[in-house]
Amino acid sequence: MKILIAEDDLASRKFLYKLMSRYGECDMVVDGMEALDAYLLSLKENAPYDLICLDIMMPKVDGVKVLKAIRDYESQRGLLPEKRVKVIMTTALAETPYVQHSFELGCQAYASKPIDTEKLVEVLRKLELIP
Repeated sequence: MKILIAEDDLASRKFLYKLMSRYGECDMVVDGMEALDAYLLSLKENAPYDLICLDIMMPKVDGVKVLKAIRDYESQRGLLPEKRVKVIMTTALAETPYVQHSFELGCQAYASKPIDTEKLVEVLRKLELIP
């Protein structure tokens, strides 16, 4: 599995990397522009991500806008829903509008910080990313 971790907070980024690297190859970025660049580069190299862990509050471009850009791009390319990258939004915010909007845009799950390892692994199983 190929995973992109988009997280501006160093501690959260390291935590997610340590956890997710058990399940696949991880790339890390620190802001929304880098996340979009990494996503597009992975497609250009014909090695798309299977999962993106996307922080909602990031510098330059927030995670919700990144998610919208990714889903718009996938729609323009005619990708079927089952072929689209899986996205788990991460946030320290308990602000329902951001989370609700993320689901409307097509994220598969969201994890509040601090991230509960067991719950995240359970989500990976539900998304059929791990056995």
